[in-house]
Amino acid sequence: MQKLLIAISAVYFPITALAEPSLERGKYLVRGPAACGNCHTPQGPNGPDMSNELGGMMVEKNDMMEAWAVNITPGSRVAGWSDEELARAIREGIRPDGTVIGPPMPIGLYRGLSDEDLMSMVMFLRTIPDSSNSTPVSTYGFPLPPNYGPPIDSVSAPLQGATVEYGEYLAGPVAHCTECHTTFGPKGPMFDTHLGAGGFEFHGPWGVSVAPNITSHEDGLAGYSDEELKTMIVSGKRPSGTQMLPPMGYAYYATMSPEDLEAIVMYLRTIPPLPDP
Repeated sequence: MQKLLIAISAVYFPITALAEPSLERGKYLVRGPAACGNCHTPQGPNGPDMSNELGGMMVEKNDMMEAWAVNITPGSRVAGWSDEELARAIREGIRPDGTVIGPPMPIGLYRGLSDEDLMSMVMFLRTIPDSSNSTPVSTYGFPLPPNYGPPIDSVSAPLQGATVEYGEYLAGPVAHCTECHTTFGPKGPMFDTHLGAGGFEFHGPWGVSVAPNITSHEDGLAGYSDEELKTMIVSGKRPSGTQMLPPMGYAYYATMSPEDLEAIVMYLRTIPPLPDP
């Protein structure tokens, strides 16, 4: 592996170029910043039911959709998919039969997953214990697109490290922060005009939570220090001590490396200021 060092506030973090997919990297992504279980692992009264890890659950029910995150363990229908087919379903939203995966799976951002990270995730998903959990078919009150863009040949990620560029990759294609925290329009997140401005409503057993503004505006993150932001991301605790609501995957983000957390905060500081919608 190629490694470089850069200084951030007098702390040195390594910058690493991934050489090839690995099980270790896949485990870190799936159970960490990608937070796959935040949607795909059924919730029990005390949190995620890890005896059914990635066994599927309902993730959104409103006037427009009843969306279910399906069982993606080796005991599900994905067992018959090749690694390449599973990878395409994740990154392009196309199943082997040609049908399209609907929201809230953030395919628009997953299209930016690097080849190495994508195949590392697939590698780890093949090792998850089988779950016999089954889910209904998702239903939508609007037509799904025929695809989310042209077929993808290859994607490279920025060098790993505490940089704005790598933070943008983590906050976008990997952790999809910008999916949930961007204002939604009729066709989904309005990345071009409302990146990070927040406003999307999530419905769940906790009631309704609204994705907050994460731009550098005073309505967003301007009033928080870097350390306060990091604490909020990994614990859901505001500086006042109050607890933020689901569905943000705090427990998953708590496993992120200090370098990755630093990179994400560095990127968030660069999002142009926008007022709350």
